[in-house]
Amino acid sequence: MSEEKNLGDDLKDKANNAANEAKESAKEFSEEAKSTAKEFKEGWNQATNSGDNKKLMAGILGIVLGAFGVHKFVLGYNKEGIILLAITLVGFVLTCVGVGVFIVWIAGLIGFIEGIIYLTKSDEDFYNTYQVGQKPWF
Repeated sequence: MSEEKNLGDDLKDKANNAANEAKESAKEFSEEAKSTAKEFKEGWNQATNSGDNKKLMAGILGIVLGAFGVHKFVLGYNKEGIILLAITLVGFVLTCVGVGVFIVWIAGLIGFIEGIIYLTKSDEDFYNTYQVGQKPWF
């Protein structure tokens, strides 16, 4: 009976040790997860404040919807966006004459080139040129 009692005590001790180790591991995991979440939040805030999201969004929209000037509106260049949009709409109206296709094509080419320029610039250069310097074209 004493052997069974000793074996039972050993099992209880091992179970307590395993439970304590599991609690410590869970605590370490929790602290690491909080640290990772904090780093992610700081990185997200930095990216949002530095204009990285505007660069990517403006670049992609310039390539896909450049003729409509959407990338200009994203960067806050409303006058330039309206100019591109008006040129495209006039081109659509003049497509029945035949010359409108070229007008729409030129506006789309401008947006495509600007989108590529936006995406190939470094983050700092993009921010200084288009957000601080307010350079509206190319």
